[in-house]
Amino acid sequence: MKNLFSIFLLLVSINTYSQGSIFDRQISADQKVITNHSTTILGEKVNYSAQIGTQPIWDVKGEVIATLHYTYYKRTDIEDDSNRPLAFSFNGGPGSASIWMHMGYTGPYNLIIDDEGYPIQPYGYKSNPYSILDVADIVFVNPINIGYSRILKEMTKQEATDKFFGVNQDAKYLAEWMSTFVSRSNRWKSPKYIIGESYGGVRVMGLAHELQQNQWLYLNGVVLVSPADYELRYESGGIILPTVDFPYFSATAWYHNKLNKNLQEKSLEEIIETSEDFAYNELLPALAKGGYISEGKKDEIAKKIEILTGIEYDEIIKNNLNISTSFFWKELLRDEGFTIGRLDSRYKGIDSKDSGNYFEYAPEMSAWDHAFTPAINSYIKEVLKFETDIKYNTWARNELSVRPWDSDNINIRRNFREAIAENPFLNVLIQSGYYDGATTFSAAKYTMQQVDPSGKLKDRFIFKGYESGHMMYLRREDLKKSNQDLRDFILNTVTNNKSAKY
Repeated sequence: MKNLFSIFLLLVSINTYSQGSIFDRQISADQKVITNHSTTILGEKVNYSAQIGTQPIWDVKGEVIATLHYTYYKRTDIEDDSNRPLAFSFNGGPGSASIWMHMGYTGPYNLIIDDEGYPIQPYGYKSNPYSILDVADIVFVNPINIGYSRILKEMTKQEATDKFFGVNQDAKYLAEWMSTFVSRSNRWKSPKYIIGESYGGVRVMGLAHELQQNQWLYLNGVVLVSPADYELRYESGGIILPTVDFPYFSATAWYHNKLNKNLQEKSLEEIIETSEDFAYNELLPALAKGGYISEGKKDEIAKKIEILTGIEYDEIIKNNLNISTSFFWKELLRDEGFTIGRLDSRYKGIDSKDSGNYFEYAPEMSAWDHAFTPAINSYIKEVLKFETDIKYNTWARNELSVRPWDSDNINIRRNFREAIAENPFLNVLIQSGYYDGATTFSAAKYTMQQVDPSGKLKDRFIFKGYESGHMMYLRREDLKKSNQDLRDFILNTVTNNKSAKY
């Protein structure tokens, strides 16, 4: 009988979506702490309040089933904020906290790092002189299981997936949460923006449609920072992805001085233009022919790939002209004994062996993780005065994992286009680092081109590129530039009494 009871408990633990010790250490579903601060942005003094807390998620019966952790920065030294923009900011993953955008990009404080974005000890934070808080109030949101956000009602993993862990589910519950936040904060009059990095790009494209269709909340702008595209991987039998990623190879090879002398003497912009032209006009048709390409044409294309990527001809032939990003990260600096980073290919790593087709670890993530996590935990306690025994989850892992992530039945691009077409005020800014190998700048451009095949809405899209990686804002020069691009985008899309019409 004792053994049967033990087996029963084991089955319950397997079939129940467990929060570890959540029922011993629960965070309050609805709380907030407000503090007042002052900073200097672009030489101007800015007074603001910081509100950190949690806001519930309810089920259809009105029961609290979860809570989301947020930080809300609001400028307090202006008389009339009725036309002051409000921006919601998300990171990606799925299962990545808003720590990156919060402490790296647009918030009033950011990391103590060197000018190229590498960590410095002792870890810490400093004021951000380029934050967009001078022109917009900002809400940094942590979806379920990241930051201090948690499920509060015991449920199975499948129930959690059906409610929270999927492309469509994510957009649905977050849109309702945002609508509630706007009502609680009395911000319905404000021009509204959503900013999403990486998977957050998928998230905010989906949110633009969901907010309009089911929350009647219309946006002025959507900002895609190093955006992912879930639909790209399934297109055209797998030959589109290596085509659109190809210019990233050339940009990264140029950065590491792996191109021939004539190409190395060109500017990065010239290299990218040459590579894009080759990728779409020569590489794509060659890949489309597959095994039926002539030997002469295959040889010609392979030699051009070698010139534009620094990868040796023999390796290109072995890979049938299709160089994967994972192979590129391992191969480009193999002769020097290094790998390069996935999210930022300026970073170098050292593997235990030089052979193989994939690196053993991502050097950029190792650097970022051990700099960001100490900083956010210290900042929340010391500056925002928020106290809790719940762990701040930089990533949703182990028993709090959001995987598997449901990506069935998605129509992100089509729905995003519909949201833009239905809302003449809605504009889009895309920001990408040229050395990002996970969500490449060239793939972001492709997404921009495919959202509206008609081309009738293309004047509503702006693309900005930066000489850094996935988190372009970690490089000081690009922190300044990317925040200014975002600031200009917001200022140029606040409509000021214009009519919404074509």
